[in-house]
Amino acid sequence: MHRFLISAAHKSSGKTTVSIGLAAALSSARGRKLTVQPFKKGPDYIDPLWLSVAAGRPCYNLDFFLSPDAELKTQFARHAHDAQVCLVEGNKGLYDGLDLDGSNSNAALARLLDLPVVLVLDARGMTRGIAPLILGYQAFDPKIRIAGVILNRLGGHRHEAKLRAVIEHYTDVPVLGAVQEDAELALVERHLGLMPVNETAEAERHIAAIGERIAAQVDLDRLLAISQTDIALPPPTPSWHSSEKPVRIAIARDAAFGFYYADDLDALAAAGGQAVFFDTLNDSRLPDCDGLLIGGGFPECFLDRLEANSRLRADIRRAIEGGLPTYAECGGLMYLARSIQWKEGCAEMVGVIPGDIRMHDKPVGRGYVILEPNTSHPWRSADATDSGTAMGTKAHEAGKDALHAHEFHYSSLHNLPEDTRYAYGVRRGYGVDGRHDGVLIHRLLASYTHLRATGACDWPAKFVRHVRDCRVNPKKEAIPCSP
Repeated sequence: MHRFLISAAHKSSGKTTVSIGLAAALSSARGRKLTVQPFKKGPDYIDPLWLSVAAGRPCYNLDFFLSPDAELKTQFARHAHDAQVCLVEGNKGLYDGLDLDGSNSNAALARLLDLPVVLVLDARGMTRGIAPLILGYQAFDPKIRIAGVILNRLGGHRHEAKLRAVIEHYTDVPVLGAVQEDAELALVERHLGLMPVNETAEAERHIAAIGERIAAQVDLDRLLAISQTDIALPPPTPSWHSSEKPVRIAIARDAAFGFYYADDLDALAAAGGQAVFFDTLNDSRLPDCDGLLIGGGFPECFLDRLEANSRLRADIRRAIEGGLPTYAECGGLMYLARSIQWKEGCAEMVGVIPGDIRMHDKPVGRGYVILEPNTSHPWRSADATDSGTAMGTKAHEAGKDALHAHEFHYSSLHNLPEDTRYAYGVRRGYGVDGRHDGVLIHRLLASYTHLRATGACDWPAKFVRHVRDCRVNPKKEAIPCSP
């Protein structure tokens, strides 16, 4: 098996493009034809979408803020055990993180999982100065094994030759590749980062082109040699699966909505939620379902098409007002509001949430979130789930509620009635208004916060259980969480 972490000196160094190219080059039939399992550190939907297409396998996130070390090691082993190559893309710089001690940095993840580090260095404008940069990264934490560097955004072969000579003379770090500045390698960006691959019609062609260029400029054999390991991963623990009859969960997945973590969908299926995907841009009716899930995305970029599909919007509103258990996150919340205003335009949306969305030039809520579920929360209490894990397992001890999650939104929700009910109090983050998140209407819970299925937050199992209870007891009021 081969395992390595790709990091950088700072964000926007091009490590995502290099990671996508390596995943494509190592896994494609025209490349090494290896089984590549991609991972992404931290909260991110978009990079994993690209990595999943490049590798042909779902990309999974590893996040210190959401999971303890033991759970991260278990997650890694579960998804990596049958792969020939495990590629972990870091976020930001190698030593960047929330804590002063670096306990949640990329370096900490490399140390926890015993991964050699490949540094992608943006070498624009650099020559001799690259040596102290590499030496400093080596010396800062001697326990981190910087196994090689990939020089990126080079200004030509003469520039490459100078950098190789400097690195060889002053350091013992091998240069694994040198990638020239190339407009064809660019990934389209927008206000939240990379363009989601589910919106890019020619994504597979673009990824293939990136893979070919990276393969031609990176020594793949040397990369595989420095990342080879004989240390076996622990066998994956058996996954829990519900024995109850499945419930059908309609899930919006299209160009406007595509932000779903792979392990969340896995957990939803394990809990007995049968995914039935639908397209908010083209389908005129909801599929037959017991529950509804609308994740994040970029509805503001599809205002005209979402507004034009009035039949589906009306069908969704009727279903929610009729008691359909529904969960919506961020973009889903925006879609279910009365309207979305962006730039000079304003479009009508579903309207089940009596409020209006306004887009802004800068983020309203960005980063990690800590929530306190309150007694109005519609899903079952922690001790009622089949899996034995639930939202806020720690929270229900001595009344200490705490859900760790994240948010990233450029929009805000306005004109809500004063008596609006919420599912959460916000201890860290912004949510809807800096104090609350999780708008509750009928059997809908709509929040700006993105939850993630972990041992302390098994939201898919709780939501499926709630959907099942509503199907069995259609006239029963929503079940509150324990205080």
